[in-house]
Amino acid sequence: MEKTYDVIIVGCGAAGLFCALHLPEKMKILCITKDEADKSDSFLAQGGICVLHDENDYDSFMEDTLKAGHYENRRTSVDKMIRSSRSVVNELIEYGVAFAKKDGELNYTREGGHARPRILFHADVTGKEITSTLLAHVESRANVTLLEYTWMVDLITEGNRCLGVVLRDKNGEFHTVRADYTVLACGGVGGLYEHSTNFRHITGDALAIGLKHGLKMEHLDYVQIHPTTLYSKKPGRRFLISESVRGEGALLYGADGTRFTNELLPRDILTGEIRKQMEKDGTKHVWLDMRPLGEEMICSHFPNIREKCMEEGYDVLNECIPVVPAQHYFMGGIWVDTEHSRTSMEGLYAVGETSCNGVHGRNRLASNSLLESLVFSRSAAEHIRELEEEKNGSEEVQQNESIDFSCYEDAEALRETYKTMILNEMERMQKEHV
Repeated sequence: MEKTYDVIIVGCGAAGLFCALHLPEKMKILCITKDEADKSDSFLAQGGICVLHDENDYDSFMEDTLKAGHYENRRTSVDKMIRSSRSVVNELIEYGVAFAKKDGELNYTREGGHARPRILFHADVTGKEITSTLLAHVESRANVTLLEYTWMVDLITEGNRCLGVVLRDKNGEFHTVRADYTVLACGGVGGLYEHSTNFRHITGDALAIGLKHGLKMEHLDYVQIHPTTLYSKKPGRRFLISESVRGEGALLYGADGTRFTNELLPRDILTGEIRKQMEKDGTKHVWLDMRPLGEEMICSHFPNIREKCMEEGYDVLNECIPVVPAQHYFMGGIWVDTEHSRTSMEGLYAVGETSCNGVHGRNRLASNSLLESLVFSRSAAEHIRELEEEKNGSEEVQQNESIDFSCYEDAEALRETYKTMILNEMERMQKEHV
């Protein structure tokens, strides 16, 4: 493994990949991921990606995002996301992302919390379509080295500047890798929860490491529960039943077969309604009926969901399926500025679910996650490019003293330490909000 790069990107989800693609090809980039490259939560996104439908949609898009976030959003960030949405989508199309079309035009769907259709999709595997396309382009870049099964265990710092990262490779060996710029794109905290739609290896390591180094954090207690995941007695990751299923007309029923709520409520409110119904019924789930969508819609728009339900023994064409809320998304994270996704440490950026730029407020609006990740990761890359152009390659990566790896050798103990740090800080922030 080489010891120096221009940029280190920790994470290979949509945010990390989009960032890499917007950096100059003359820059030497290292991308790392804890698991396989296609095992990021970006690949799991089903519903779609929001986009400003037209200029008349701006006020509605803004209000829907603010309302879902309980008006705790950073308005400047929301404005940037909305106004950048069309250019991001156009880039994705240029990369080869195949969004669904109707009569030759882009087909927009609607999800909970949205006043109108403004969501582009690819069947019910939009995240996979976007992220796999971006990954293929990154893998074709000669200036990018991508390492799987590589775990960031710490940052290398000097004062308030990040100089790189300490890595543990797939063989358990440690390395110090230095760079002028480091981008944290490590995802959220789902792996800390027993029931989550996230991959189990996504455990918020960057947050713990950030806390260790005194990084500014924001809203670590803002954790979103998705209202509809497929109920199962099996252990492991929960399978998401996309928001767009309800956006297209699926209905929720209690144990007596009676509809009990508006299915298009924002996620946190709908989660509350489902939990009240479960308590009333004395059950561990409620029932979701996809049959109102019709066979053609189910088979064309939601083939993956249908297949997964069949594997669990449910035929969505002929019966309801059991659904239950589960941890899904993290609205807080490492604080970053709106303009460039910079953290409070020089040379260090954070993007995607790892960061908190204030877009989502207390609760994320459906299908804003992919958009937010792409908009702000592009900003980080653009800022790095600007800095590089200003210094004209005159500066070199600093080389400080060697690092003692002994404190990282017990991997399980380190994971537990990081988990405890995060949960304690989440609890502390939660008490502040009471």
